[in-house]
Amino acid sequence: MTAALAPGGLVVVDKPAGMTSHDVVARLRRLLGTRRIGHAGTLDPMATGVLVCGVQRATKLLAHLPLEPKVYRATVRLGMSTDTDDAEGERSYGADASAVAEQEILAGIADLRGASEQVPSTVSAIKVDGKRAYALARAGEQVLLPARPVTVSRFELLALRRGDGVTDLDVLVECSGGTYVRALARDLGAALRVGGHLTALRRTRVGPYGLDVARTLEELSAQPRLGAELDEVVGTVFSHRAVDTQQAWVLAHGGSLPAVGLIATHAAIDPNGHAIALLTERDGHARPVLVLRPAGD
Repeated sequence: MTAALAPGGLVVVDKPAGMTSHDVVARLRRLLGTRRIGHAGTLDPMATGVLVCGVQRATKLLAHLPLEPKVYRATVRLGMSTDTDDAEGERSYGADASAVAEQEILAGIADLRGASEQVPSTVSAIKVDGKRAYALARAGEQVLLPARPVTVSRFELLALRRGDGVTDLDVLVECSGGTYVRALARDLGAALRVGGHLTALRRTRVGPYGLDVARTLEELSAQPRLGAELDEVVGTVFSHRAVDTQQAWVLAHGGSLPAVGLIATHAAIDPNGHAIALLTERDGHARPVLVLRPAGD
């Protein structure tokens, strides 16, 4: 299987609930017969939806792909906060939210749109002194994470349901990478003085990759293959310049070429249509930021 995958590409998975993102990668490694698989944008075990995975040489490509904005559908429960900001945590605070006015809810949602400094959830995967915040929190240590800049371009109420002491909100969120939807639920509940946490989360889009191109693990088990090969991904996402065989050799060895006036990161494509490297131009030279087909590999 590994030889058939070279030089690699992308697999977009519709992650099921109950699995970590690492669990998905481990399953893909078995299905595709290679250990060279990574993922972009971790999803919590309770979350489902789009998980973009790179295979073989595309693992390094993940860091250069335009994987924003991220789009989610989620359910927020007003009336109770938890120590994890989601349904898997222990209750930490609550107040009757069954009669919170819809206009107050809409105003609270509006206040969370735009650019802001968001304090990540304590049980996030952010590293603190080399350890994951969630591991420290679950070990009983106090975790204080600094606020970080995020942008919430869309935060819309889709449906509202009243319950015994609670109000459930189905919402749509479009945001920058690094935004925690759990934290939005927490902050909305705090602003309304009733507490809030996330009960469901489904990621529907990561940059250009949506559920329409995502496959379940069951589908991948039946047909283990790439969703898009490396050359297709690069050719679709990046502007590019054509290079001849000699120039491709130079780039494959990490060398630079004369600049041609392309401003953004772009790809070098050889006469066979293969993506050789991603380049940026500076001081009259186009230098590789990522060699996709290194010499001898």
